[in-house]
Amino acid sequence: MSSHFALTPEHILPAFVLKRLPSPRFWARIQRCLPPGFRQRLAQELLSPRLLGQLPAERIRFLQGRTLAIQCQDMELRLVLTVENDRICVLDENLPADATVEANTLDLLLLASQLEDADTLFFHRRLRMTGDTALGLQARNLMDQLPIDQINPHLGLLLNHFSRMAKAAHRARYAETH
Repeated sequence: MSSHFALTPEHILPAFVLKRLPSPRFWARIQRCLPPGFRQRLAQELLSPRLLGQLPAERIRFLQGRTLAIQCQDMELRLVLTVENDRICVLDENLPADATVEANTLDLLLLASQLEDADTLFFHRRLRMTGDTALGLQARNLMDQLPIDQINPHLGLLLNHFSRMAKAAHRARYAETH
């Protein structure tokens, strides 16, 4: 019988380091200093086929001609997405959206890295949807079932490690205050 040891962020960094990692509120202050339109261009680059990989067109067509906002509360960040020519496009963040999916940064990272499922986040009121709920559910299901490690294995691995580190930092900060 062999034992399996999973290396966690806590094994790499002690709690006193983890709790000092910048929180989403720190990054919110930084991103507010960025020039107008920069966040939109950066998000578009991150969602590009070159970085994210080519999403199957049939999986994202539900967003054709529709708009979906993804809102990170604690980072004060809002992305408005649509699909044009079978590609995800980032629109002006001030545009109204047909549906909005809202959570804090950690929960969106956990959802994107598939370390947490959408139903759990939704039922614990850590993930909220407003507007066209059918559109919001389709987007939520896409995020919950997206095989990111198959689309771009490097991004999947990076997202997984980053999400685990963010969760460990959150736990360390929470333990300090409670």
